[in-house]
Amino acid sequence: MTEPLVLQNIDGPVATLTLNRPERRNALSPELIEVLIENLQQVKNDPQVKVVVLTGAGGKAFCAGGDLGAQQPANGLIGLHDARARFIDLIEDMFALGKPIIARVDGACMGGGLGLMLACDLAIASEGATFGTPEIKVGLFPMMIMTLIFRNVPRKRATEMMLTGQTLQAQEAASIGLINRALPADQLDEATRDLALHIASFSPAVLKLGRDAIYQTMDMDIHQGLQHLRSQLTLNTLLDDAAEGVTAFISRRPPQWKGR
Repeated sequence: MTEPLVLQNIDGPVATLTLNRPERRNALSPELIEVLIENLQQVKNDPQVKVVVLTGAGGKAFCAGGDLGAQQPANGLIGLHDARARFIDLIEDMFALGKPIIARVDGACMGGGLGLMLACDLAIASEGATFGTPEIKVGLFPMMIMTLIFRNVPRKRATEMMLTGQTLQAQEAASIGLINRALPADQLDEATRDLALHIASFSPAVLKLGRDAIYQTMDMDIHQGLQHLRSQLTLNTLLDDAAEGVTAFISRRPPQWKGR
């Protein structure tokens, strides 16, 4: 039997999605993108799942980027251009998931794989992980992930990455905000699990409301953002879980979240 392109494992409130093309360093083929979109929809609709972890199989790469060998569709250039829209659909589905996504990065995280990681809410990497946009070396430019890079990295450093194709080590990636932290490889699984469970311990309704607000206001000007967030705070205070959280705090007991 053929191995699935994405491995899905649900353990309590945490769903782990593993890109499973280790022989291609988990490169993003059109088929892999489709299967990942399907898996995201499944965990989105699963009330048991509170947090998603995204990682890559094999230990050599989180994701090496787009699969250059798969970029020859039968209907030519127009077909290739249209097919790239599915990568955008994938990123937008991640934004709209309603549940936090943590990237667990071990090995290479390059090009489109870097964009995939940046579309996650948080990212933890092993100290041996590497990051970069090497497209310039093969006569390409990281067009589709550029907007994600600029939302995570200061402009000068982001531009240097794209113009030079340089590879960053994990500690440097953490220092410029590309990832949250870099850890010894033997601590990566435990740290990712602990972070996922910590986040999963909070109200799923509040997590969704707050996470949605992050993406809704990301590109608003400050005046629009403040007005929108005022309405979201009012909505937040009307949630059952807001009342439960305050009551539990006053009663000095753990909250019992209802998810609404």
